[in-house]
Amino acid sequence: MTTVWRYGALIVLAIVYAMPFIWMISISLKPDTDLNTIPPSLIPSHITWSNYPHALFQPMLYFPRFFLNTIIYVVLAVLGEVLSSSIVAFGFARIPFKGSTFLFALVLSTMMLPSQVTLIPQYLVFKELGWLDSLKPLIIPAWFGAAFYIFLFRQFFMTIPREIDDAAFIDGAGYMDILFRIMLPLSVPVVVTCLALQIVARWNDFFGPLIYVNSISQTVLAVALTFFNVPDEPSPQNLLMAASVVTVIPVILIFLFLQDYFVQGVTLTGLREG
Repeated sequence: MTTVWRYGALIVLAIVYAMPFIWMISISLKPDTDLNTIPPSLIPSHITWSNYPHALFQPMLYFPRFFLNTIIYVVLAVLGEVLSSSIVAFGFARIPFKGSTFLFALVLSTMMLPSQVTLIPQYLVFKELGWLDSLKPLIIPAWFGAAFYIFLFRQFFMTIPREIDDAAFIDGAGYMDILFRIMLPLSVPVVVTCLALQIVARWNDFFGPLIYVNSISQTVLAVALTFFNVPDEPSPQNLLMAASVVTVIPVILIFLFLQDYFVQGVTLTGLREG
């Protein structure tokens, strides 16, 4: 009986948490005449599939271009973040050198610095470099690692026996060989965890593209959704929700496919201290 109550509670909570997404889908399928009905209805009077092509293929709001910009941004930034963070973490975890503990603590201390503090200095630097109105300010800094992912990789690398390194050295392998041919293949859970977190974060990134990207041709999806809110004009809620549904579905699918690795990676990173 206890199990039945647990599953019942889980189903209720799942419905509660899914209601915003269900309501978004409902609005995206409603005709214009249903948008202002009181009280609002969850089920459309008739399903209007044409909202999706109208939302995605407007001449001035061509969402395939925004999708392409977002994919370029996500792929390059995520690749740089994971690659650079794993290299730095490997140095902290497997290469002994003087001051490594202090440097690792210094790296972690950067997590306490709010991004808003460095926003203006970074903006001025990117302006002097001529990177504004492009994806460079969003992609290139990602290739210098992030403290949180360095911590995750380092903690996972510490759980792998050092005898593997010794055996690889005997066979003539170098540090880079050990990292890319041994450590990373053994670290699939933490790699996938970092990929999942970064993909979701970069895909939903609104603030960065809003600050650094000005032209529509370089705009990403998170910012493009705001173009539906035109001042002094009625907002096409059904078109906005249609574009939002298409935007959020890739993130949901990625997380569903990677959730097992995600849980395993987060769990295993805390198995060893040091």
